Amino acid sequence: MRKFLIRGSLIVLVLLLAAVATGAWWVRRQVASSLPQLDGELLLPGLREQVVVERDGLGVPTIRAKNREDLAYTVGFLHGQERYFQMDLLRRNSAGELAEMIGPALVDHDREVRIHRFRQVSKAVVEAASPEERAIGEVYTRGVNDGLAALGNLPFEYLAMGITPKPWTSEDTVLVSFSMYLDLQGSDARHEAAHSLLAATLPGEMADFLAPRGTEWDAPLDGEVFATPAIPGPEVFDLRQEPIVKAVALVERPQPALSIFNWNDPDRHFGAHLGSNNWAVAGTHTKHGGAIVADDMHLGIAVPNIWYRARFVWPDENGGENSITGVTLPGAPAIVVGSNGHVAWGFTNSEGDWVDLVVIEPDPNDPESYLTPDGPRKYEHHQETIAVAGQPSETLEIVSTIWGPIIDKDSQGRSRAQRWVAHDPEGVNLHLMSLERAKTLEEAMRIANQCGSPAQNFTVADKDGRIGWTIMGRMPRRVGFDGRLPGSWADGTRRWDGWLEPEEYPKVVAPPEGRIWTANARVVSGDMYKTLGDGGYDLGARAKQIRDDLLAIDKASEADMLKIQLDDRAPFLERWQKLLLDTLNSEAVANRPERQEYRDFVEKWGARAAVDSVGYRLVREFRIAVTDEIFEPVTARCRAVKPDFKLSRLEFSEGPAWRLVSEKPAHLLNPKFKSWDEQILSVVDQQIDEATADGAKLADYTWGAFNTAKIQHPLSRAVPRLSRWLDMPAEPLSGSPSDMPRIQTQSAGASQRMAVSPGRESEGYFHMPCGQSGHPLSPHYGDGHAAWAHGEKTPFLPGKTVNTLVLKPAKS
Repeated sequence: MRKFLIRGSLIVLVLLLAAVATGAWWVRRQVASSLPQLDGELLLPGLREQVVVERDGLGVPTIRAKNREDLAYTVGFLHGQERYFQMDLLRRNSAGELAEMIGPALVDHDREVRIHRFRQVSKAVVEAASPEERAIGEVYTRGVNDGLAALGNLPFEYLAMGITPKPWTSEDTVLVSFSMYLDLQGSDARHEAAHSLLAATLPGEMADFLAPRGTEWDAPLDGEVFATPAIPGPEVFDLRQEPIVKAVALVERPQPALSIFNWNDPDRHFGAHLGSNNWAVAGTHTKHGGAIVADDMHLGIAVPNIWYRARFVWPDENGGENSITGVTLPGAPAIVVGSNGHVAWGFTNSEGDWVDLVVIEPDPNDPESYLTPDGPRKYEHHQETIAVAGQPSETLEIVSTIWGPIIDKDSQGRSRAQRWVAHDPEGVNLHLMSLERAKTLEEAMRIANQCGSPAQNFTVADKDGRIGWTIMGRMPRRVGFDGRLPGSWADGTRRWDGWLEPEEYPKVVAPPEGRIWTANARVVSGDMYKTLGDGGYDLGARAKQIRDDLLAIDKASEADMLKIQLDDRAPFLERWQKLLLDTLNSEAVANRPERQEYRDFVEKWGARAAVDSVGYRLVREFRIAVTDEIFEPVTARCRAVKPDFKLSRLEFSEGPAWRLVSEKPAHLLNPKFKSWDEQILSVVDQQIDEATADGAKLADYTWGAFNTAKIQHPLSRAVPRLSRWLDMPAEPLSGSPSDMPRIQTQSAGASQRMAVSPGRESEGYFHMPCGQSGHPLSPHYGDGHAAWAHGEKTPFLPGKTVNTLVLKPAKS
């Protein structure tokens, strides 16, 4: 009987295992059926002539077409096959339609974004497009939908979620651009709002001190530094006389909602300022005599990566050949950054001022109207329906003005509307495609000035060894104000008066130093700076380090460019490390023995954001903590109006912070402490307590223990069990969230790294996180990731052909 039971149990177990294996096989087969075809032939109705797609060992395609329309169609076809779910999220992100797919967790995000009514703006952009651009958009869209339809099954994400994707439209391509606006410029004008709050609650000198226009870290191309103002005296502001202020929320301002693309919140990445690095070296300062452009764009990093690599080849009008290599943004048909053999270019976020808050003056005779230069005008009311998966839809009412939607109230309870480049159809176009055929520096810069996109630092080099810088993106012509603070536009003296012409754009061509560098900090001074404004420039420490690295090289090579991109030295923190060592003197250490171990790690920190450094992590965290601590009482009035106000979110807060801890004014000391040293040591003690909580050892408190990659697929964020199949390896990464060239957080950093000389593309390099494909069963899902994580060079151009797919027109 016992043998029978045992045998019966074994049979049941075998059957269960067989069922599980069969189920796993079935699931894998379903998922595998959506892999794209890489070899052979396909007949496609959207083509005019034959197109050949050659993929290399990393899955990077070279697309050989006989006309630009077929090229656009094929780019769409490949995007639709390999990145459709990513594209779907991008369009839903800016349209405020994520909750329809994902559920109630994204309702707040959709409410925040839907205020901008980007789907309506996208329709206006398509209607206003030139016939040529509209035609390219239409054939690209047809390619996307044909690519999706040609798969053997739906992309695996849709199978997992049990939904069917909606077809792609030309408006969706515009929505992808608006997702980049949200990522790079934000949606709530927080920089201007913060300056407004400081000005409204503090004495003028104190507000100017806490929010300076620059610091000693400034490193613009012309060398002009905007110094942090002197500390105001006790007659201006004295904490010893300051009453305790109770925080009362008076400002009705929406907070940033949870979003799978919300990378713009500085606190999300532990003090990060995400942007980018780029620079150019003139041919007179390189080993081979050609100019070099280096570029690494810092963004949130997810699976798949934001970029899709490609090389385009098609005939030119003179019987020759156009060839351009770089990255595309899935959802759009153009190369974003790259080289066409004549010019090469890269981007960094400009951080100029592209948004204004307009104080609304109500009509005293009609509560439903407001004042404008043309007299009273009725508010516009729009109702938006937000669909929510698994729940009833919600309704959002939007109140708009001639300047834009009303987004908040100021400290006096006045409504404020948002005037933003992104709200205007001029903000998006497909002019970027014209760079494919640009031959000279001047031609490329003029095209950049006419592009509709989030405003970027456009750094460019040409085949003759020349280099230049300008702004890519539309720039408003401000009249009557500088954009730093909100104000009323009711009388017409403050306004936007159309758009700047290319001749009015800031430009730098062939600088005498033979180098150009940008890193989201202020690039220029004088009239050019006034034209750009300040939308939240990064502290100049990163730009300064890049500048110094470049000027230290007499004759540069592409290999030198990678060394700079991987530079994880921390000169910015050296003075903070010295402050710690000076404060942790023998008396301070004697008062608490644990401080000695802390001091030893700080002393031997290595001055690099290395994964094994305890001291680097301690110094970096100390600076953030002590800065927040010293600003807390100084900005109490601000928090009485806006309880979550945090001065350290303003990039130039480093200037006043360092002045305070180094000069130690008695009238600005937190009243909780008897001396500045006591306050500094309290932060040290808090660090020690947190680092050694639950018996942990300070020796294990390494930078790598914190800065461990968390590069995830959206599905694994919702279902963590999928992480082992969908996510990239969780390995410690060197680099820092800010203030050095190698920007790196757990889930943000360099979305690509490249350096290339136009006409010498074979000597360039490129790598990016993850891989080319968005399909977890593809060999190219993550095969480029290790080179990116470890900083290894891989070729800029696609390598030897491994797969060849021939696309032919289907007979009608």
